[in-house]
Amino acid sequence: MQTRKTVVITGASQGIGAGLVNAFVDRGYNVVATSRQVSASDAFRASSQLALVDGDIGDPETATKVAETAMDRFGTIDALVNNAGIFFTKPFLDYTVADFKRLSSTNLEGFIHLTQLVVKQMLAQKSGGSIVSITTPLIDHPIAGLTASVPMMTKGGVDAISKNLAMEYARDGIRVNTVAPGVVDTPLHRDNPKEFLRTLSPMASISNVQEIVDAVVFLIEAPHVTGEVLHVDGGAHLGKW
Repeated sequence: MQTRKTVVITGASQGIGAGLVNAFVDRGYNVVATSRQVSASDAFRASSQLALVDGDIGDPETATKVAETAMDRFGTIDALVNNAGIFFTKPFLDYTVADFKRLSSTNLEGFIHLTQLVVKQMLAQKSGGSIVSITTPLIDHPIAGLTASVPMMTKGGVDAISKNLAMEYARDGIRVNTVAPGVVDTPLHRDNPKEFLRTLSPMASISNVQEIVDAVVFLIEAPHVTGEVLHVDGGAHLGKW
């Protein structure tokens, strides 16, 4: 009898994160979901397969609590989705040290704290594993007028470390990939005009949450894909349009 696999999902209370929680529960996984107030979210159904952990992912104690919850409740950690992230735009000269620390805490430090604990557990289990992180095509393909230099410094770090970890742990069967969505119809864009958002890709399209969820599920389960960036962006990474 095959043991049910366990996936950890960060930034899980709404949008893509909540969609991922529901998808993996429906696919028969145990799920440990975390965000600052994930226990207050009404975006998913209660389930014996689901454990919720409140906390700031930038705090190493949150990562410890998440990993311990996974092991205490379900006994393994087989997959991780680093979905938590913050993003805001300003002209480069207007970014403050406080802005950078806030971005770095969630986007980089949160990645390191939890991914280290997950990889350590995967190595102990000797059964491989899969890590997928959410990035953005803006890392390599800026859009004129969308001034996101400092956030992209942090998101670009996730892209770089993911490729390096893919190589470092390839022999251990631990795969590391990223999904780079363009504009997605989530609460993040609630107040942005749809007409403007459609100009941000050559297909003039806005993705729905399910499309991003499907991309993540594919990479989590694809046995021979590692070090990959899967763009779900209506072609925005291709260049000028």
